[in-house]
Amino acid sequence: MKGEYSMELLEIFEKLHSIPEISWEEKNTTEYIEAFLKEHDIYVERFTDHTGLIAEVGSGKPVVGIRADINALFQELNGKMQANHSCGHDAHMTIAIGVLLNLKRIETSLQGTVRCLFQPAEEQGNGSLSVVKTGFVDDMDYLFGVHLRPKDELEIGKAAPSLRHGAAIFYKGKIIGDDAHGARPQCTVNAIDIGMALNSYINQLSLSPMLPHSIKMTRFSAGSKNPNIIPGSAEFSLDLRAQTNHGLTSLKELAQKKLDSIETLYGVKIEGSWIDYTPGAEVSREAEEILSAAIREIRGEENLAEPITTPGSDDFHFYTIERTNLKAAMLALGADLTPGLHHPSMTFDQSCLLHGVDILTDAVKRALNQ
Repeated sequence: MKGEYSMELLEIFEKLHSIPEISWEEKNTTEYIEAFLKEHDIYVERFTDHTGLIAEVGSGKPVVGIRADINALFQELNGKMQANHSCGHDAHMTIAIGVLLNLKRIETSLQGTVRCLFQPAEEQGNGSLSVVKTGFVDDMDYLFGVHLRPKDELEIGKAAPSLRHGAAIFYKGKIIGDDAHGARPQCTVNAIDIGMALNSYINQLSLSPMLPHSIKMTRFSAGSKNPNIIPGSAEFSLDLRAQTNHGLTSLKELAQKKLDSIETLYGVKIEGSWIDYTPGAEVSREAEEILSAAIREIRGEENLAEPITTPGSDDFHFYTIERTNLKAAMLALGADLTPGLHHPSMTFDQSCLLHGVDILTDAVKRALNQ
């Protein structure tokens, strides 16, 4: 039975892997999940305003949730820009479906409801907020997420009871000025000079060395095809990260002051906006303890790893910020993933799929009995 079950998971994974779709466009993915779960007599309901859906097994209280992100990235693969599952979301969906199949077999014995959120647009950092607005999170007591981990962080077979992501935000800006002839530099302020100054200034920003954080320019574009024109305008982007939400707020305030001072110093206008804020982790101790117990039960004490702190971000943590009564934690799953997350040729050991299903199935049952 276990071999047959493993084959079923692999077939689900291969199908999901073959239909990658970018944020807010996960139409085929939503349709496949809906059709598959209906075939197995599992209740599903689509979100009305966007892609994605929920699926439920059991009834009544408490309500225990699972979050599975369903979008892919858009990146160059084999010389072509295309949607590509290089962050493990195809695996996360497969694991969530496997948990639902497990629980459907014992549905009559469940004391409560298990609800899976198949959430769109995680990579844009705001898909979870749209799901919160649907109301499907309001009555949840617990929520568990899952994410595959790189080989150098967590080896296959091991798992950690929480992922402590950092907070991130981005600034998309434009320097606004007038172009000038290359022979008349006195007629304008070179936007490239402004960009170089801005880059130098932000590289000097820092918080306490006890708090992991970073700020860097990730895009700068100025000038035209004509080499004899001094560009007065340019577009740029900044990437800010900190391990805590408070730290990110402080870093953002410092960066905004530098932007304001650049305007004054060079006498130019800088227009822009802060976008795609993703909060740092707000981990529930109760949810983390449940995942720890499940890992011990399924994989043994020797495969229980310490909670993982990572500078990466995930919009999973909006759920606990928006619904403060919700107890949540994200399972970190060893997968021998290489070369790394978001690498276009990312691969992993697919035996982790069964590990994830079994651990989350055990965790959900424990949460129902709290």
